[in-house]
Amino acid sequence: MLEFSNLWENVRVAEKRIDFKVNYKKLNIVTEYNADNIKFPLVLASPHSGQEFPREFLESVNMSEDKLRGNEDSFVDELVLAASETGIPLLCMNISRAFVDANRDKIEIDPQMYYNYPQREDIQGGIRCRVGFGVIHRINAQRENIYSGLLNYDEVMERIKNVYDVYHAHLQALINKVSRKFGFCYVLDCHSMPSKICSLMQEDKPIDFCLGTLFEQSCPNEVADFFAKSLETQGYKVVMNCPYSGAYTTFNYCQPRKNIFTLQMEANRSLYMDEIVHKKNTNFQTFSSDLCRSVEALSKFLLDFKK
Repeated sequence: MLEFSNLWENVRVAEKRIDFKVNYKKLNIVTEYNADNIKFPLVLASPHSGQEFPREFLESVNMSEDKLRGNEDSFVDELVLAASETGIPLLCMNISRAFVDANRDKIEIDPQMYYNYPQREDIQGGIRCRVGFGVIHRINAQRENIYSGLLNYDEVMERIKNVYDVYHAHLQALINKVSRKFGFCYVLDCHSMPSKICSLMQEDKPIDFCLGTLFEQSCPNEVADFFAKSLETQGYKVVMNCPYSGAYTTFNYCQPRKNIFTLQMEANRSLYMDEIVHKKNTNFQTFSSDLCRSVEALSKFLLDFKK
């Protein structure tokens, strides 16, 4: 009976078409901090902390805003804001990851999500696409379908043009600006990870931070080790590349021949927020201060590291 029910649900979804248009002029896509007061060769990026949803999107999806927020890295932009104010540029995506994911490649598109997917296009989705978390998310954090029907491929291309491309244009501009000033640039891509994963990965003590270097390919060991030790000195448990070694930003912007390097940071959400209700906990400010202290130390280390 359950198999028949699932089959009927798939048929129902395949028959329904979801069409809407977003007025992108009403959206504030990204926010930059301290882009004109750069004192260090470091760029902070927060692609998954956006909390804004286009109204037209919310009216067309299959779930509440609260459930959609489970896909985001809540408050990560605020965690590192104080460090940015010392002279480190920070780029924040304001639009929710559930609408379009800026830390995925454009090719991570699932053709089965669209009623008018152009067969002439040779787009091969990656593993994230197949599990539902491509550039357009199919499911939420609880693995529930976000949409009750098939999407308009043309509408999704508008999302990428007006949100995704805007974020990456700003990030590339910041990297170029820092590179021109210092002759090199490091990008710290800032994320958070579910506490459940942090507990499963370690038997003794849950992970507090995971630093991703694409297994020593995107960032010199000395730099990643310095940042890790700075966090460890403050009592945090830090691991490298497992469970996260880096994603699209880490891979795409790493260009060692041009002296551009990337490092991904994942923070245990339970250390600063209530994951169920998406609110800061009483430890938020302490955790933010500790993290910013290490980010500031890293930025100063980078100046000396390249001398």
